[in-house]
Amino acid sequence: MQKIKSLMTRQGLRSPQESVHDLSPIESFRIPCKEELRELHEEPTDPQAQQEIINSIEEVYFSNDSFDIVKYELERLPPVLSLQELEEYRDKLKQQQAAVSKKVADLILEKQPAYVQELERVTSLQTGLQMAAVICTNGRRHLNIAKEGFTQTSLGLLANQRKRQLLIGLLKSLRTIKTLQRTDVRLSEMLEEEDYPGAIQLCLECQKAASTFKHYSCISELNSKLQDTLEQIEEQLDVALSKICKNFDISHYTKVQQAYRLLGKTQTAMDQLHMHFTQAIHNTVFQVVLGYVELCAGNTDTKFQKLQYKDLCTHITSDSYIPCLADLCKALWEVMLSYYRTMQWHENHEQDEEAAVSSASDGSNVIGTEEDSFDRSYVKKKLEHGLSRIWQDVQLKVKTYLLGTDLSSFKYDDFIFVLDVTSRLMQVGEEFCGSKSEVLQESIRKQSVNYFKTYHRTRLEELRMFLENETWELCPVKSSFSILQLHEFKFMEQSRSPSVSPSKQPASAASTAVTLFEQYCNGGNPFEIQAESKDDETEDVLASNGYESDEQEKSAYQEYDSDSDVPEELKRDYVDEQTGDAPVKSISRETLKSRKRSDYNLNKVNAPILTNTTLNVIRLVGKYMQMMNILKPIAFDVIHFMSQLFDYYLYAVYTFFGRNDTFEATGLGLSSSRLRTTLNRIQESLIDLEVSADPTGTLTAAEERKEKVPSPHLSHLVVLTSGNSLYGLAERVVATESLVFLAEQFEFLQPHLDAVMPAAKKPFLQQFYSQTVSTASELRKPVYWIVAAKAIDYEQMLMLMANVKWDVKEIMSQHNIYVDALLKEFEEFNRRLTEVSKRVRIPLPVSNILWDHCIRLANRTLVEGYANVKKCSNEGRALMQLDFQQFLMKLEKLTDIRPIPDKEFVETYIKAYYLTENDMERWIKEHREYSTKQLTNLVNVCLGSHINKKSRQKLLAAIDDIDRPKR
Repeated sequence: MQKIKSLMTRQGLRSPQESVHDLSPIESFRIPCKEELRELHEEPTDPQAQQEIINSIEEVYFSNDSFDIVKYELERLPPVLSLQELEEYRDKLKQQQAAVSKKVADLILEKQPAYVQELERVTSLQTGLQMAAVICTNGRRHLNIAKEGFTQTSLGLLANQRKRQLLIGLLKSLRTIKTLQRTDVRLSEMLEEEDYPGAIQLCLECQKAASTFKHYSCISELNSKLQDTLEQIEEQLDVALSKICKNFDISHYTKVQQAYRLLGKTQTAMDQLHMHFTQAIHNTVFQVVLGYVELCAGNTDTKFQKLQYKDLCTHITSDSYIPCLADLCKALWEVMLSYYRTMQWHENHEQDEEAAVSSASDGSNVIGTEEDSFDRSYVKKKLEHGLSRIWQDVQLKVKTYLLGTDLSSFKYDDFIFVLDVTSRLMQVGEEFCGSKSEVLQESIRKQSVNYFKTYHRTRLEELRMFLENETWELCPVKSSFSILQLHEFKFMEQSRSPSVSPSKQPASAASTAVTLFEQYCNGGNPFEIQAESKDDETEDVLASNGYESDEQEKSAYQEYDSDSDVPEELKRDYVDEQTGDAPVKSISRETLKSRKRSDYNLNKVNAPILTNTTLNVIRLVGKYMQMMNILKPIAFDVIHFMSQLFDYYLYAVYTFFGRNDTFEATGLGLSSSRLRTTLNRIQESLIDLEVSADPTGTLTAAEERKEKVPSPHLSHLVVLTSGNSLYGLAERVVATESLVFLAEQFEFLQPHLDAVMPAAKKPFLQQFYSQTVSTASELRKPVYWIVAAKAIDYEQMLMLMANVKWDVKEIMSQHNIYVDALLKEFEEFNRRLTEVSKRVRIPLPVSNILWDHCIRLANRTLVEGYANVKKCSNEGRALMQLDFQQFLMKLEKLTDIRPIPDKEFVETYIKAYYLTENDMERWIKEHREYSTKQLTNLVNVCLGSHINKKSRQKLLAAIDDIDRPKR
């Protein structure tokens, strides 16, 4: 019991629960010693009594650990303390304590084996815990060592590495930001290098990078700066696009297109391009014209710069008009060539892209391909539509320039150059967009008609002056002369050259198929003024004294004496049946020696017969055709004026050499009705017969007279009254044959004229050729008739015939003297004809016509002489036949004309003497070619022989009936 108390004392009188909780694990489970246990067992033990004691313990003692026993018992003490009560209460508490202790001891003893066993386990656990503590201590020590030696270092390295990576990323970002900050410098360099795709690509990449680093405050400002730079690049790109309009460069344009494609503005670029082309046309023409205007003005006055283009064109002077037009067209050509090459670039680019699309047929980027295809289609349509717009702008600008100056005072070559340049420009337009250039055609047509009327009027006046001063001397030209050798007809030779050699036709066709754009695509300009070489411009067509060489001339004169009596048609290798001329070609010396020649060509090479005036007319025709070839819309006007040149030349030759009313009244050698109609038409439409203008005349009449030319007058140097020169036969030959030559040249040009003549006006051309040109050779008859009428003294022959006695009674065997006189006249005519041929070659048709006229006049003179006979016998008729046969026999030796002209005219008249009354009446009615006098004389002479007076009256009445319609 004492031990329990001491135990309780050690516990500080705290409750068992507190005591138990305050004990260490070892102390809490301390086993009472054997003595204590034994003392407890020695106490009298009544289980029931003990239980009751235990039950009597207040519940408060079994409360929570915070119960303070001492305090509780002290508070229960009565206010008045009683020792006995206190002792009793103390004893009660002791009993209760003893009962509890006894109970505890019993329980301990009861649980002793388990306690021992558990205590061993606790001891073992304690040992294990101690070992674990040692292990933990060692582990902590080792971990501390590892921490200090490895973990902190490694983690430090890792931390440093992570920090390094972060700093590297930061440095990279800073460098990128720095690069972005310096991008504008690189962009400027790339723009200076015109690397627009690279600049845009760089700018877009910078914008993308800027969006990545937008969390940096400095980037927001950079982003706006990049946007401004991109807009600046677009502006410079637009400027670069505008440069394409004047000087297309493939690499430059490729960069520009790539740049616009990167921007996604391909369609916008095409719209801008067309706007730039329009602006380029305006600026180009304005600057070209302004430069010439200021150059001619000689000052730097800025007033011209403020003028409109139309007004500026009116300040161009005549001297600067052509070079300005050439520069204008060259500048516009550059613009159109740039547009052409732009289209060519897009066509090639489209083909390349289509090939690339077809090769990459995986379908991975269908949407992008469709967009590209749409862009290409848009660009193609825009470019095709722009062709006509560009050309229309060009036409309007050139039209304004053309109409800004009056060209009527220009020289012909200058005006032809204007036409040539304009025609070349229209050719460019046709190749450019297939346009017929109606605007240009109309403007140049107005200028051409205006110019050509003035020019033609001046040329007609010059032609009149040439004709009035023309001495009709032969202009010696080479036998190989052709109008194509003249500078004015060079354009025809060039146009015909592709068809000259059939063997070279494919090559020439291929060369002609090359367009101007293909020809000048890589350089050059179709409007460059190129000075033609003098050799091409003025080819020597003149011959030395009419001979191809001195040897030919010498040979000709050496052979003249030996062959002079042989007719020319028997000497030539070939004679043209229509003209009688030998073919015009160069001949060798051997050919010249062996060839037969006419008496009347002086053995010269058969060169064309023409005058200086003829050459001038031919040159004028060439100039007119040049103008017509260049400007086909005025073809009718030009051809009409060309016909007037021929008309005036024809009229002049007729007026000078063919008009003679005295001989025309004879009814012989008159011009044909077609020729008379032509001459009347020319006189009415072209010849101004009035001496001075009528002041009271109407304006219309004045205008009509303005279109006419005074009739020309023959030069006083030309003598047509000398018998020695056969009344100007040489001049007549040169005049008529030059007209025939001119007509031949017009015939040669007919296909060319017909090709350019409008279909509605072709009847005029056909009528001109059928009624005017073809009548040139008909003019020979009236011209040479005058010579034939004067060359032979027909009056003397009539007088000699009047002295002949025809009423002889016997047949005569000797012809009359008048026949010899007439033949002598013909021999003299032949001699003088030969003399004339020494000056001028007389073509076979001319000599034939002369002989024809002379023989015809002689035969009609014979008939007239026979008609003057008062009395004639049958023997006299036989004498007439003898005389005529003698005349024919001798005449056939002088001329080669077969049959003899009007031979039947004489023979029929002589034989009519033998007709009976009835036969003669019928004969008179059938032969109206004889005059009334001749028929009347025939009847009168026959009276008394075989015709009575009654028959005579009847026959005279028949003659009168025939003559009445003539009256």
